[in-house]
Amino acid sequence: MKGSSRRNFLLGAAGLAGAAGLAAGFLQSHRPRHREPAARAEPPLPPDPEFPNALRVPGSDGLFGVSDASGVFTLIAKGIEHSILPGKPARMLAYEMEHQGRTLLNPLLRVPSGAALRIKLWNRLNETSIIHWHGLKVDSNNDGHPHYAVPAGATYDYRFTVANRAGTYWYHPHPHHLTGKQVYHGLAGFFIVEDDEELALQKALDLWLGETDIPLVLQDRRFDDRGELVYAPTADERFHGHYGSEVLANWTPRPYFDAASRIYRFRILNGSNARIYRPAFRHETQLIDYHVIGTDGGLLDRPRTVTEAFLAPGERMDALLDLRGAARGDAITLVSLPFDAMHMEMAGSHAAHAQHGAHGQPDDRPDGAELELLRIRVQHKTPYDRAIPHALSRIEPAPESPYSPRLILLDQSKMAWRINRASYDMASTPIVVRRDTVETWDIRNSQPSMPHPMHIHGFQFHVLSREGSPEQQRRLAVTESGLAATDLGWKDTVLAWPGETVRIVTDFSHPFLGDQVYMVHCHNLEHEDGGMMLNLKVAA
Repeated sequence: MKGSSRRNFLLGAAGLAGAAGLAAGFLQSHRPRHREPAARAEPPLPPDPEFPNALRVPGSDGLFGVSDASGVFTLIAKGIEHSILPGKPARMLAYEMEHQGRTLLNPLLRVPSGAALRIKLWNRLNETSIIHWHGLKVDSNNDGHPHYAVPAGATYDYRFTVANRAGTYWYHPHPHHLTGKQVYHGLAGFFIVEDDEELALQKALDLWLGETDIPLVLQDRRFDDRGELVYAPTADERFHGHYGSEVLANWTPRPYFDAASRIYRFRILNGSNARIYRPAFRHETQLIDYHVIGTDGGLLDRPRTVTEAFLAPGERMDALLDLRGAARGDAITLVSLPFDAMHMEMAGSHAAHAQHGAHGQPDDRPDGAELELLRIRVQHKTPYDRAIPHALSRIEPAPESPYSPRLILLDQSKMAWRINRASYDMASTPIVVRRDTVETWDIRNSQPSMPHPMHIHGFQFHVLSREGSPEQQRRLAVTESGLAATDLGWKDTVLAWPGETVRIVTDFSHPFLGDQVYMVHCHNLEHEDGGMMLNLKVAA
């Protein structure tokens, strides 16, 4: 994080000033949920031929339409036609919701912490499905375990109270063997929880969802000549993961976003099946500081200034980009920097992956390739006197476990990925913990291997340490135990590199009656569908 020109580009990019007068009880205030952007006097910037498509952002209807969800509502999983590539209507899948006379597709569900929800899934696909509420603390009946997947034409009723603190969560299907296919074709949406701390931050920085607070899902896809999605993984792709040649942001190819000279928030979700991203913001040839303010389970205690991070499938990163020092016409590009994807699954596979991609197809962009994801164009200067608060949230310290760490070993045998040398059996519960206990786990990725993003259902955890990390991970460390900024706070998904051991700690306390059965799995969706999952029973 060096270079004076990078630091000087954005005035005040690292200046953190406290926000005074953030009143408690802000959740009870009644500010408008949407507002129209103010009219701008400046003429529009000329089109950028490299980024010709306006970024799709959450709005009042359509794709990513915002629903202030409460009470009872229905999500219909169905096929739709939508132009993903301009001028090429194509078939995809989406969750449809009727809300106050509007039709929303993959709705952004915005709810206050503590809200009681009753949600009906109507499966209008031609195969089984179920919704998993990724990151939410719910009982196993509401978690979306594949055991509860319903057949075509059937419904499933969810009823739960949102017990999570504010954060950027998400929802997606979880039927066994079909998760990768259904997510790839479009089934996924944001689930944003708000509380007093979150709304105080919105007030401090004047953040507005869809205008200056931008949820951003990154997904790589393949298309045929007609603009149709192509998902037909080979045996090699099921082993390595499925990688696409086109990277979409909010289902937009080569997108641009027009901004003002102020602070913006980007809630970045890696919604890809297998691809890892290394997000950075770049102005011309210089990387720009940005501030990580939250991870999977919500706000951090304070902002961390970085120039890059790693973001694995299933993970979220909440980032602030400070454009106060930018001039009209400046262009900042959200990129994924190149890195060693460490595909060392088999002898000789690493070199082949680097040259041809994970599946030997030179037209696909291999995992670890440099990517341009979004062009941010500074359209106008604007008065803006807000500053990033020093303190964001109160994070409870990591709990201590009286037990020795439990080993979670990641390896493969005969082209099948395993956890603790076992593949998924829906009827067995090989990991059993007692309710109200705290356990430390060592997630140990074998060598040779490939990176695995590991996800635990139903609970949030703290990452305690990384050992045996590759240099590209070590140099991002902000703690003596090797943690990067994106490892801090509450997490539900963590990336383990080949040869690395990631230690986490989880409090398995919950208020639900009886035994609860959740899952531990790799969030590379081809690995998950191939059986890199185990049931986790929390015994009463």
